[in-house]
Amino acid sequence: MARSGYKDYWKILQVSKGADQATIKQAFRRLARQHHPDVKPNDKAAEDRFKEINEAYEVLSDPEKRRRYEQFGRYWSGGSGQTSGGAGMDMDFQNYGNFDEFINDLLSRFGEGNIPGGFSASGFPRRPGRSRPLDLDAEASLKISFAEAFHGCERTLSVRTFANKQESVQVRIPAGILPATRLRLKGKGNVQPGTGRRGDLYLKVQLKPHSVWRLEGDQLKADLPLGLDEAVLGGEIEVPTPQGTATVTVPAGIQPGQNLRLRGQGWYSSSGRKDLLFTVVIHVPPSPSPQELALLRQWAACRKGSPRQAMARQAVLPKSL
Repeated sequence: MARSGYKDYWKILQVSKGADQATIKQAFRRLARQHHPDVKPNDKAAEDRFKEINEAYEVLSDPEKRRRYEQFGRYWSGGSGQTSGGAGMDMDFQNYGNFDEFINDLLSRFGEGNIPGGFSASGFPRRPGRSRPLDLDAEASLKISFAEAFHGCERTLSVRTFANKQESVQVRIPAGILPATRLRLKGKGNVQPGTGRRGDLYLKVQLKPHSVWRLEGDQLKADLPLGLDEAVLGGEIEVPTPQGTATVTVPAGIQPGQNLRLRGQGWYSSSGRKDLLFTVVIHVPPSPSPQELALLRQWAACRKGSPRQAMARQAVLPKSL
C-alpha cells in the first residue's frame, strides 16, 4: 500500500504508544470488524480505513518493524515508500464463510494463531501460553437404511466449500458396514480461507431401524414366531432371510427364547457371511377358530400337571434360611 507522508499508526489503531501486543490485537480486531467491506458495502471511505487499519497492525504487531517505526518515523521502511500490504489485501472476501473466518486467517498471516484476549476462534478461553492447533477436519452423520448397509450402496452428498458454495461428493458404502463406522473422505472437510488448505470429512454411519432385522455387534438377529404345534412337534419350516427364504429344522419341544442358527446367512464381513440367528417366540392367535378352541380344550383336559409347578416350588421367599 502506498505511503504518503507520516502515518500515526498508534492513532489509526486508537491505542497509546506504549500499548502491548494484546492491546494492539484487541484494537485491530475491533476496528477491522467495524470497517470490514461486508459490514459497510460500497463505502469507499470504510474500505480505505480498513486498509489503513491493516497496514498499522502489520507494522505494530511485528517487533522489528515496530522498533524501526518508533526510531525512524516516516523513514522506518528504509526509503522504499512501500509496506508489504501483507494484511491480506490480496484476499478475496468471497472465500470466507463469515467474518470470524476472515479475521482469524488475517491474524494467522501476521503470525498470530489465536484471537486476542485469550479466546480461540470458537469464543472459549484457551490455556495461557498455548496455541490451539488448526483442525480443518469435519464430522457429520450419515443415516442409511438396513438394505443399504447390508448390500452396500453409493450416496451423493453436498458439502460446503468456499463462501458457502456447495460441492457434490460421491460416497461408496461397503456391503456389511456396521453402525458407528466412520468413513473418511480425504480433502472434503473444512477449508482454511486464504490458503485453500482443506481437512478431511468423517462420516459416522447410522442405521435406520428395521421392522424385522436387528444388529447386535455384527450379529444379525430376528424374532421367529412359532405356532404352539410347531414348537411342540418340531419339524422343518420355511423362514425369511435378507435375500429370500431358507429352510430350518425346529427341534421338537423347543422353548421360547432359544435360538435357531442359519449358517452363512447373516451379515457381511471381511471373512465372509456371518450366521443368522432367530430367537423363538410363541405366536398366540388373537382370534382362534372354533376348531382350534375345541382342540385346545381337549389338550387342557389331557395335560399332566401345571406348567407352573417348578415355579411354585421356588417362588416363596422364606423369612430365614
